[in-house]
Amino acid sequence: MEWQACLDEYQKLIIRMSTPRVVIDNAACSTATIVKVDSARRHETLLDAVQVLTDLNLSIKKAYISSDGQWFMDVFHVTDLNGNKLTDESVISYIEQSIETTYPDRGHGFNGLTALELTGTDRVGLLSEVFAVLADLQCNVVDAKVWTHNGRIASLIYVKDCNSGSPVEDSQQIDRIEAGLRNVLRGDNDIRSASTSVSMAVTHTERRLHQMMFADRDYERKPVLQCRADSPVVNVQNWTERGYSVVNVQCKDRTKLLFDVVCTLTDMLYVVFHASINTAGDKAFMEFYIRHTDGTPISSELERHRVIQCIQAAIERRASEGIRLELCTSDRQGLLTDVTRTFRENSLNVTRAEISTAMGVAMNVFYVTDVTGSLADPVIIESVRHKIGLGNLKVKELPFRYHQMAERPEEQEVGVGGAVLISLGSLVRKNLYNLGLIKSCS
Repeated sequence: MEWQACLDEYQKLIIRMSTPRVVIDNAACSTATIVKVDSARRHETLLDAVQVLTDLNLSIKKAYISSDGQWFMDVFHVTDLNGNKLTDESVISYIEQSIETTYPDRGHGFNGLTALELTGTDRVGLLSEVFAVLADLQCNVVDAKVWTHNGRIASLIYVKDCNSGSPVEDSQQIDRIEAGLRNVLRGDNDIRSASTSVSMAVTHTERRLHQMMFADRDYERKPVLQCRADSPVVNVQNWTERGYSVVNVQCKDRTKLLFDVVCTLTDMLYVVFHASINTAGDKAFMEFYIRHTDGTPISSELERHRVIQCIQAAIERRASEGIRLELCTSDRQGLLTDVTRTFRENSLNVTRAEISTAMGVAMNVFYVTDVTGSLADPVIIESVRHKIGLGNLKVKELPFRYHQMAERPEEQEVGVGGAVLISLGSLVRKNLYNLGLIKSCS
C-alpha cells in the first residue's frame, strides 16, 4: 500500500510538471498585458498557447520564447484589436484555464456537425457551385472557412441535415455529397488534384486549413498575382556552432500572424527552441531558432528553400487583397447559394470567406476581387449591395491600394496620361465616398 501511495504522488508530480502554468500581469507594462507560460517542453505547447490567444482575436505585439533543457518559458505582450490591455476578467480566466489544460479542446463547438474538406483549383464562381450542390442535397451550412492561394482553394465546411438538424450520417447520403462536390471541384481541368472528404472528427479549423493547403503543395505553385512590395521576406541559415537553424521573417503585421507561422513550423515537424517577435507600426519582425524533432538542424539547400516557401505561403494565405464585405441577415435555406451566385453573375471572385450562424442569424464575411484577381470596381460592389440588400451587405474594409489611389496627389500628373490618372483618382474617391469609407470626395 505504501508503494501504491508513493506511485500516486509520483504521478501527481508528473502531471504538475507537464501542465503549463500561466501568469497574467497587467502591471508590468503600460501598453500591453503580459501573459507568461511556464511548462515542460512538448512538441505543441507553444502552438497551443498561441492558438488560445489568437482564437480570442488578440494582437501579439511582442513575444519571447526560450527553452532551457526540457523546460519552456513563453512571454507574450498582448492587446485587444483596439490596442487596449485586457481588463475583462472572464477573458483573463479563459486564457488561464485554456492554456493550463493539458489537452485543449480544439473543436470550438462543432460537435454534432459533419465536416466537409475540399481542395482543388480555384476559379470564379466555384464557391457558388459548392453551396448550390449542398443546398440541393439538403445540407445546411452552419459554419465554414474558405482560403485561396496561388490558384488553389481549401475549404472546411460544417453542415447538418436540413430536415432533422442532425449530423449527416447516412452512408449513401455521404457518398452523394462527396460525389457531387468532387464533380464541382474537378470542373474541366482538375481531375487529379481535386479532393473531398467527409468526417465527424472535431478539429481546429484554421490549423486544418493550413494542413490541407500544405498537403496540396500550394507553396510550390506559381502565384496568380505578381510579387507585391509587401510580400513577406523570409531568410533561413544554420548556426552551426549551436546546432540551430535560424529563421528570420519580416512582413506586414496582422492578427493571427504568429499562429500561422508557428502552426506551419509545427506541422513541418520543427521544434521552436527560442524565438523573438517584435512589431513596429504595421511591420512584424520574427526570429526563430529551430531544429527537427530529432534535434538536428536543416540539412540541405533544398530543405532550406522549402521552409522559406512554406512560411511565405502560410503568411500569404490569410492576407487577402480583396474588398471585405460583411453580410448579416436572417439565415434561411439557400442564402449562401443566392449570395455567391450574385457575386458570380457580377464577375466577383471570392478569395476568402468566413461563414457562421448563431440563433438563426447568418454572419458572413467575404473578400472579393474581380475575375483577374485585381481590385473590384466599386460601382459593381455598390450594384451587388443593392441586389442583396444595402442594409444586409456592407463594405467593411478596402485594400490599401484603394486608399493609395484615393490619396494620390493630382498635381504630380500632367498631360494626357496625367488627365487619365486624375480622372481615375477622382472616380475612386467618389466611389469611396458613396460607400461611406471616406468623409469627403473633394
